[in-house]
Amino acid sequence: MVQANFNPTYQRTSAALSPIPASGANIFALHTAQVEVSYTLDVWGLNRRTVESLEAQADAQRFQVEAAYLTLTANVAVAAITEASLRGQIDATNELISVNTKMLDVLHQQLEAGYANRSEVAAQEAALAQVKATLPPLRKALAQQRDLLAALAGTFPSAGPRQTFTLADLRLPTNLPVSVPSQLVEQRPDIRAAEEQLHAASAQVGIATANMLPSFTINANAGFMSTALAHLLAPQNLFWDLAGNATQTIFDAGTLFHLLQGAKDTYNAAAWTYRGTVIGAVQNVADVLRALQNDADALRAARDFERAAKISFDLARQQMQTGNANVLLLLNSQQTYLQAVIQVVQARAARLADTVALFQALGGGWWNRLEPPPEKILNVGTGEAVTVIERPNGL
Repeated sequence: MVQANFNPTYQRTSAALSPIPASGANIFALHTAQVEVSYTLDVWGLNRRTVESLEAQADAQRFQVEAAYLTLTANVAVAAITEASLRGQIDATNELISVNTKMLDVLHQQLEAGYANRSEVAAQEAALAQVKATLPPLRKALAQQRDLLAALAGTFPSAGPRQTFTLADLRLPTNLPVSVPSQLVEQRPDIRAAEEQLHAASAQVGIATANMLPSFTINANAGFMSTALAHLLAPQNLFWDLAGNATQTIFDAGTLFHLLQGAKDTYNAAAWTYRGTVIGAVQNVADVLRALQNDADALRAARDFERAAKISFDLARQQMQTGNANVLLLLNSQQTYLQAVIQVVQARAARLADTVALFQALGGGWWNRLEPPPEKILNVGTGEAVTVIERPNGL
């Protein structure tokens, strides 16, 4: 540490004492200009480990920011997929409503011609009303999902997201990322944050150890002192001193020892937390990979179910129109087809959502950039998010 100061004073000494200045005056002005240098020798690494701990804490916070952005990105992607799924279910329901409406018209014509009875028409009307009743909940969920997307994008719900999402617009990646555990440790921000917290805890052990050992300090002080400001820098007014200091705690009732033990316990806890984070991350990736494998089978089965249900529904409708089937067969085939269509939509959405989960489990691509994403602030007047830091490459 280096300090410089200038201290002008005006003072009077007691006449009973010997006059301090060479002139013998009791009242005098004293001007002092000096530079003080103090340096503590980092013999035991106290300063080095302190800086190391602070740097590790800063890195841990940086990785926590990355983890927050990774979670936000994944939530936006899943919200978009959910919106697309809801739109697909609404489209399928509207299609089935249209088919049921046409079938109801046919039954009305058959009723007037005497080929159908009133109970069959009433059953079809009930089926149509039942299908229509499924629309309001889907529309409500879609509106809430749009509000969620707006909130995740940092805008007010009234502004709404600019983009609408449908399943036809979403595509699976051509090549899924492949990662081994060692690469996973380097990529996932939660693992890196836990690693840096372990690093900081390790440095704290070194700090606690160094505090138990002697500290060595060198102090130097040099400057000029004079009663006349004009002659302050004259050679005869020069003064200096050089001193060394060694300090060792002799008795502190075990405070430093217990601080060291606490630092070691904190390090052990951080080590177990790091181990748990790594194991959880590997488990997370394994679970998502297994989910993706089953998603493909579930989607294939749902499409087979939809194809068979569509054939059954078309045949029942044709037979009903020609009078060769009763309305119960038609209603059952309608309900089955609706379930099949919705299952296909949900299976496609689940596969896309699990793909997003895989990217999130693998770290989301943070290894492709050096800096955190840009921070944004919300313009209260317009409700728009404004970038305040330049967007890094690769984001």
